Amino acid sequence: MSEQPAASAGYALRQRYQYLRVADVVDAMDGLGYFNIGFMEQQIQPIWRPMKFWGVAVTLRCVPSNRPMWKLETTEDIVNAHGIWFKEVSHLGVNDLVQPGSVIVTDTGSAGEVGFWGSNNALDAVARGAVGIITNGYARDTGELTIQKTPIAARARGRPIIPGRIMAIERQVTIGCGGAQVRPGDIVGCDDDGIVVVPIEIAEEVAVHAAAVLLADMRGRRKLYERLGMALDETVDVEKVEQYYSQFK
Repeated sequence: MSEQPAASAGYALRQRYQYLRVADVVDAMDGLGYFNIGFMEQQIQPIWRPMKFWGVAVTLRCVPSNRPMWKLETTEDIVNAHGIWFKEVSHLGVNDLVQPGSVIVTDTGSAGEVGFWGSNNALDAVARGAVGIITNGYARDTGELTIQKTPIAARARGRPIIPGRIMAIERQVTIGCGGAQVRPGDIVGCDDDGIVVVPIEIAEEVAVHAAAVLLADMRGRRKLYERLGMALDETVDVEKVEQYYSQFK
């Protein structure tokens, strides 16, 4: 399949998701009749918590490798294993597609344990503007990912590296990830409740309804905070969120 350009509309809409929770968006999608659409399996979870991001999908499809990595002779070669592998078998990346607000969604094609994303390449994606990374495979260097606060959600924690285990073969195509369809340009959100994919066609309407759901919840909990004598926190700062969303009216 040929590459599909990421929909620019998503980057403009992303600001409407600034304060939204995944639960608010799911409620809005339910209200529009999109029951259980866009739910990623709960096995795909943030590597560290609390984590929250909303962005525009940039997709990458991988498959298990059908050839092994060859024996390397020197320490220098072992250090440079990725470069040696990619020079031989090629590598399809998404660095040139990432822009501020991108979420890289990676389908690993049922490949076995392999840390396709680790502390170095994930941080590089963030430096290019990615606000999140999601994979239905493994992530490694998870201690560093946690220290760095690199926003990544994965199915599992892994150990080995890419050479001989996995190959990236398509980018900016429709993929499946954790039971959800993801297309370039769709809105993708992650927080401690899980991950949801919002089809770009309904993303603006969903944002409007989800903001109303969020504010109603904040007002209700604010009253309960006051009744219980609890110190107010940012989750009940109704005025701030109301002011933010007033710009879209």
